[in-house]
Amino acid sequence: MEKSQKINPFILHILQEVDEEIKKGLAAGITLNIAGNNRLVPVERVTGEDFWILSKILKNCLYINGLDVGYNLLCDVGAYYAAKLLQKQLNLIYLNLMFNDIGPEGGELIAKVLHKNRTLKYLRMTGNKIENKGGMFFAAMLQINSSLEKLDLGDCDLGMQSVIAFATVLTQNQAIKAINLNRPILYSEQEESTVHVGRMLKENHCLVALHMCKHDIKNSGIQQLCDALYLNSSLRYLDVSCNKITHDGMVYLADVLKSNTTLEVIDLSFNRIENAGANYLSETLTSHNRSLKALSVVSNNIEGEGLVALSQSMKTNLTFSHIYIWGNKFDEATCIAYSDLIQMGCLKPDNTDVEPFVVDGRVYLAEVSNGLKKHYYWTSTYGESYDHSSNAGFALVPVGQQP
Repeated sequence: MEKSQKINPFILHILQEVDEEIKKGLAAGITLNIAGNNRLVPVERVTGEDFWILSKILKNCLYINGLDVGYNLLCDVGAYYAAKLLQKQLNLIYLNLMFNDIGPEGGELIAKVLHKNRTLKYLRMTGNKIENKGGMFFAAMLQINSSLEKLDLGDCDLGMQSVIAFATVLTQNQAIKAINLNRPILYSEQEESTVHVGRMLKENHCLVALHMCKHDIKNSGIQQLCDALYLNSSLRYLDVSCNKITHDGMVYLADVLKSNTTLEVIDLSFNRIENAGANYLSETLTSHNRSLKALSVVSNNIEGEGLVALSQSMKTNLTFSHIYIWGNKFDEATCIAYSDLIQMGCLKPDNTDVEPFVVDGRVYLAEVSNGLKKHYYWTSTYGESYDHSSNAGFALVPVGQQP
């Protein structure tokens, strides 16, 4: 009323819910969820002007330490007020701005305010087209900021220059534990990004999770990363899904897994490792590696033989507890192998994305909505928001998670 601004009924409803929680004495560490995509009923999405009013309210709310305003219409105007909020509100440890039409200018404002901020632990900028220019400001920020632990710049249209800048900065930054650089805009076939990220992994001993989906990584690229993993003793979660890695690349990965004792989660979904690649991995997991907990080989053109080999690894390797195989070619032997694994208790139903069923005496596998990061882009409107079986990667390697 003070600002003569129209009240957004969606924000009002959420704030009334928070008031109820405060009355019940649940005021410590509230995450305000004003995401525009997580309601069964259509909502009026938050605009930059709405966020201005919201930031005025929140700057004095000491009990709110998380804010999710993903999938709204903040644009660069909202980014300006988000930057102001980060300046004033010193309890905020989680901020989600994903898919808000924030451009390079808005990205610059947020990156610059983080030079001085010492409280924010986890920032999601996913899907905001901050491009190479905005990416460079975030890379420069990481030279100064020593409190941010997790930064998600996936689908932000980063260029090769900013990806290389992040790799360079992370050789020095000792605070970042997880970074997401998914789907940059790369025009080169030389795989420079993996060369620089490989060099960084040799020198960085703090990074725990690295996401490099859609980097156009081929076998020479995965070789660069694997060479670095011989010297790296901190990385626990490697995500190289949606690339162009074939069975030849698995030779390097299987080899490094014989000596690497820190990697716990590997996401190889949507590559083409085929039977030969699955066999290389299963051989290492059966006889050498005892640290890997989860492996996703979803949609990798693997047929029965390779999938059965991976199932055998789970019988002898008790650490290897999660496997995701949907989207490959299941023959009867595969269906029986995974049905037996579940019945024997070697594989818990929550730790895989298939479920056996029987028709006319024959075993088949159905898909189940479990995975390493099923709720990366969206959250379920029912049940638990962050269900461990759907987001096993983040459950096994928790870094800077939202409160």
